[in-house]
Amino acid sequence: MLLRFIALVLFAGLGISPALAAPAQSLAAPSGAQLFARNCASCHGEKGDGGIGVPLALPSFQASISDDYLRQTIHTGRPGRVMPAFSSLSGEEVEAIVRYVRAWNKGPSVTYSTKPVVGDPAHGKQLFEQYCVACHGVNGEGAKGTGVTFSRPRDLPIMAPALHNPGFLAAAPDAMIKATLMKGREGTPMQSFLKLGLKEKDIDDLVSYVRSFETQPLASSAKVARTESPVIIRESPYDLNTTVERVKTAVTTHNFFYGRVQTLEYGLTTPEKENPKQVIVYFCNISLLNQALAIDPRVGMFLPCRVSIFEKDGKVQVMSVNPKVLSQLFNNAELNQLCDQLEQHYTEIIEEATL
Repeated sequence: MLLRFIALVLFAGLGISPALAAPAQSLAAPSGAQLFARNCASCHGEKGDGGIGVPLALPSFQASISDDYLRQTIHTGRPGRVMPAFSSLSGEEVEAIVRYVRAWNKGPSVTYSTKPVVGDPAHGKQLFEQYCVACHGVNGEGAKGTGVTFSRPRDLPIMAPALHNPGFLAAAPDAMIKATLMKGREGTPMQSFLKLGLKEKDIDDLVSYVRSFETQPLASSAKVARTESPVIIRESPYDLNTTVERVKTAVTTHNFFYGRVQTLEYGLTTPEKENPKQVIVYFCNISLLNQALAIDPRVGMFLPCRVSIFEKDGKVQVMSVNPKVLSQLFNNAELNQLCDQLEQHYTEIIEEATL
């Protein structure tokens, strides 16, 4: 039952119905629109107007990307930067999504040369520090937060992408990066660097510096927290009611406030059919809550914090979802430190309650 509950929560957090999580071969040749709705719309918007993800229908975005850029982005994603890799999609399904997204393009199609841009990366670094770090970060790690206004200023339609990211560097050829720097991207904070007074040679130097990221160790922004177990679980030597009270006490000693206790099946069936030996203790810490939501509002699916307590065959077990799952589930490296902190709290609360 617990695994089913976790699965439901995880699918809900991704905006995916469990029914739609079935193997792709069980579906009858879905169209690009159907595939987009299933895999992309929850982040990029039903009409490509953005949200957690970038606004794909933005005319200046469409005018500056190629089909291959979309193709590569779907395949590789942006490790640690919200956009996941859709390795489960077939080549035909990826092409269907690309065709659907490109139908929003009102201008001519764009292709880019794969020939490297030659420049001076040392000078490019100086220019990057002067013109780029304010938006893209000191190491090109990208802006903080997601595309949801709770975690970004409301006057910004898009968060600056991570340039020091293996997914971006694999998808964007030098010629595309150069064209973006030269033309800018209307409707976003990205300006034309030519209009800022730079020469084409300066832009070549910038492109060379960005490309040099490939030879450097991956930025921490490209890594997500890993955990061996998605669940923290301990066996309690006490009966269920005593264990519940001990969990409530442990919660308060770790600066969380106790919320309520309810059965696992509360609201899913009639009260008389609820199993009293499967309960959840809810608790919260407002400071941690605000930190989590400011980083990635999707973590609201896992809030408030909770610990589940089950009694079966005279044995009582205490368990919770491992918070480190959030970093991997949402592909957001910004959650790493918070997830580590919460995992420690959860583990200590559960262990104190079962000592």
